[in-house]
Amino acid sequence: MTTDAPLSPTPRTTATRSRHRMHGGPGGRAALLQLLTEAPVAHLGVVVGDHPVVLPVAFAVDPEGPDEGGTLYVHASAAAGWLGAAAGATVCVTVTEVDGLVLARSGFHHSMNYRCAVVIGRARAVTEGRERAHALDLTVDHVVPGRAATLRAPTRRELAATALLAVPLAEASLKTRAGGPVDEPEDVAAGGWAGTVPLHRMVGEVEAATDAVAPVPDDVVAHVERLRARAGERAG
Repeated sequence: MTTDAPLSPTPRTTATRSRHRMHGGPGGRAALLQLLTEAPVAHLGVVVGDHPVVLPVAFAVDPEGPDEGGTLYVHASAAAGWLGAAAGATVCVTVTEVDGLVLARSGFHHSMNYRCAVVIGRARAVTEGRERAHALDLTVDHVVPGRAATLRAPTRRELAATALLAVPLAEASLKTRAGGPVDEPEDVAAGGWAGTVPLHRMVGEVEAATDAVAPVPDDVVAHVERLRARAGERAG
């Protein structure tokens, strides 16, 4: 499935309200992949025993991965209690970026500007050696592109302590909001204030470890510049 393929939400990934904010046509999958590329953290929901659990996870995306629609890889500790419940089960992975606070003239119409992806699918444990190595590199490169190639290979102990889940990207949706408040005409006529507070991720100066002797590597410098440029584009 290419990035040109439209998103085709199933009933489980179809909005029941504010459907105009769904990205379902041509370009929707490309927008989904852009959000999944930019966002640093995902949340995975799974039923463990008699209760649901939602956990923040590191993740990576391979649009050409072996699963239907591409693959979303979720990183976990092999000792995590929820891992056994997730492997082979249907899970929900969400990724959200908040771009602003929308302050209306009534509490009902307060909102946020956001981009939110929802991916639902049966998770599988990634056990094959080459796919595991590929997924681990993608996870590192999701943090800083190109960094995996600069690091030593993981040890057997590290590999044994690390688990990976793969979730198909076929059943996914993307919903976004942008713009100002939408108030009732009578509230606007009453003259109260309304507006938005844009939110952007701040990128500070790189802080080297106290025992680091080498200069900041090029991949880190380049990524910081990308993050600042991205923040500047959204602020502009």
